Amino acid sequence: MKKNDIFETEIIDMTTEGSGVCRVDNMAVFVPHTAVGDQIRVRIVKVLKSYAFGIVEELLQPSPDRIEPACLLPQCGGCLFQHITYAAELRVKEKAVQDAFVRIGKLSPNFLPILGAESRFRYRNKAQYPFAAEKSGTPILGFFARRSHRVIPVEDCLLQPELFGKIAAMVLEFVQKNRIPVYDEASGTGELRHLYLRCGQHSGEIMVCFVVRKPIRKKLMPLVQKLTEQFSQIQSIVMNCNPKKTNVILGDSTETLWGKDTITDTMCGNAVDLSPESFYQVNTIQAERLYGVAKAFAQLTGKERLLDLYCGAGTIGLSMADAVTELVGVEIVPEAVENAKKNAARAGVRNAKFLCGDAGSIAAQLAEQGIAPDVIVVDPPRKGCDDIAIQAMTKMQPKRIVMISCNATTAARDCAELEKLGYVTEQVQPVDLFPGTGHVECVVLLTRNNP
Repeated sequence: MKKNDIFETEIIDMTTEGSGVCRVDNMAVFVPHTAVGDQIRVRIVKVLKSYAFGIVEELLQPSPDRIEPACLLPQCGGCLFQHITYAAELRVKEKAVQDAFVRIGKLSPNFLPILGAESRFRYRNKAQYPFAAEKSGTPILGFFARRSHRVIPVEDCLLQPELFGKIAAMVLEFVQKNRIPVYDEASGTGELRHLYLRCGQHSGEIMVCFVVRKPIRKKLMPLVQKLTEQFSQIQSIVMNCNPKKTNVILGDSTETLWGKDTITDTMCGNAVDLSPESFYQVNTIQAERLYGVAKAFAQLTGKERLLDLYCGAGTIGLSMADAVTELVGVEIVPEAVENAKKNAARAGVRNAKFLCGDAGSIAAQLAEQGIAPDVIVVDPPRKGCDDIAIQAMTKMQPKRIVMISCNATTAARDCAELEKLGYVTEQVQPVDLFPGTGHVECVVLLTRNNP
């Protein structure tokens, strides 16, 4: 096989990155924008040692899974599955989770059917739009193209509430009219870096956050007035300052320009205060289903002590607080810990405390102090749990560990390590929180093998 060879073949599989997979000369070939069952003529564009990449030269017969994409901005690259049915997308994600645990983790849990979302569209409660400038110098606002930092102008994203698009349009018009310099990554100059929007799915409250390189309060106040006059749902407008030359969006200081410091939403029946820094699942409805599964896996009777690692604003632990004697939450982001404390107080939860620090280190300290939770809920970042956290969890010997993961690969790796230390991976429940994208969450139940 060599570059520019053309073959007739059929797509037999699909990756979570949205590429179809076919086999040519006993070699896997990855072909973007295809669906399982497509009969195609594929042109080879790159050949590596054990696999190759191709593009569709001609679609001979379309798959039954194929549909017309609803989004008009395919170059954005955020959505990978708009060209197939939602049922087909769910099959891809379900298989990806199973493959991670079976092939990578060498585990054999009971896999439950994936929980799909009620809608593929308008589900996100958060958007972060980078500013950039065209060659002419005109400011634009949108999303980064896939695998790049080139900004694609976006008027309306089908994953975001329509109101976000209207707010973004007003902000961009003001920035262009008043010639506010936007950030240039290469030189580190300019003033406006990102427009960051959050909304409460149940409350309807909206936060507008301007991420700036240096404070520009005076320049923004006329825009603040326009936004609050036009959009009654806005309850908080803040300015976050990030002077560093970095890809990290938020800086260390946030100033309230108008309204409240935070907005409020409801998660699993508990009121939640949200600051720009708070971790909060972007699909509220599906997150409530996800946490419901986690609570069911925890098998709480009202007599347990619960440890919630990587707890964020406390939403997972607080959803279970009514079924435990004590809740201890651990989170490294100070603002999120403060949010968690306020959320507990607002919900009238008196059996909870929240500690600020690295999850692994705090868990190790608790283990050294002899604090023994009956159940641990752990919701690590994409990179998974570190060795300190895994060792500390097993040292505390909880009856059950419930892991919530946004990365099935690292979850499978961590579960394999936990199995070496006396736990059994019993059940895995995939949950789709991000329709259209390649991401999928899962909840895993591990039980202690040697009491």
